[in-house]
Amino acid sequence: MQSSSLRIGMIGLDTSHAVEFTKLLNDPEHPWHVPGGRVVIAYPGGSEDFELSRSRVRGFTEKLRGEYGVEIVDSPAAVAAACDAILLESADGRVHAEQFRQIAAYGKPVFVDKPLAVSSRDAGEIAALAVRHGAALLSSSSLRFAEGLTEALSGSEKGAVTGADCFGPLALEPTQPGLFWYGIHMVEMLYAALGPGCVHVTASAGESHEVVVGVWADGRIGTVRGSRAGSPAFGAVVHREGGSRAVDISADAKPFYASLLERVMELFRGGEPAVDMRETLEVIRFIEAANESRETGRRVRL
Repeated sequence: MQSSSLRIGMIGLDTSHAVEFTKLLNDPEHPWHVPGGRVVIAYPGGSEDFELSRSRVRGFTEKLRGEYGVEIVDSPAAVAAACDAILLESADGRVHAEQFRQIAAYGKPVFVDKPLAVSSRDAGEIAALAVRHGAALLSSSSLRFAEGLTEALSGSEKGAVTGADCFGPLALEPTQPGLFWYGIHMVEMLYAALGPGCVHVTASAGESHEVVVGVWADGRIGTVRGSRAGSPAFGAVVHREGGSRAVDISADAKPFYASLLERVMELFRGGEPAVDMRETLEVIRFIEAANESRETGRRVRL
């Protein structure tokens, strides 16, 4: 899709990402401005049984309308009909499949903010609909594209990546199963390092800390460590044949959501998705399997 300034629609105004992405796109004076499009139309959405959604949707809607002149409409379809590309930002992963059903037939490129869905069934349906209607599709956590992690993975002077340990805060949200709410950030970081190919996971959950161990088909091992006590910082240790490197995500000057939005805009301008959908589907299945393991204590195959 070629345009000097794309008309971007947004679905779901119940997350801070809706405001941050609009700032980055619509304000050319923003220090991390991402050029190429403007958010011009939006559907607020919101989930009544999800406090973090219900309590924020009105304020964020008024901010986008009042400060950025965004037109507010009453359905996802109305957004899709009036824009060139779509940011599906709804905080509640349970509603993503239903919202995508309403927009897929328009064939517009779509970014679905993490998680793509909270079940493999819904994730698979979204992916199949995108293929059927020729809608370019990307879904990812912004942590995957954090500068420090990208830099650590870009060089090969110490040989191939042999494993990775990713950590960060692991808040739980009753409406979003297990690791789907905050755990997906660390899982996305892990997949950025190791790529697809995990065969089974084992999870151990305590009151304040949880660990998930994934074993890849080639023998590599990756871990996700989530904490509900202590430091809230995200980070990783990337292991290579010739040594290991620690990554402190908080040390990056550039916001990781700006790095993500740059990749989204590449898709919106006609480029290839920055993450293959088969890998994204495996991320969802990894979390699903980890959730099962943390409940049963057993190893779960993907």
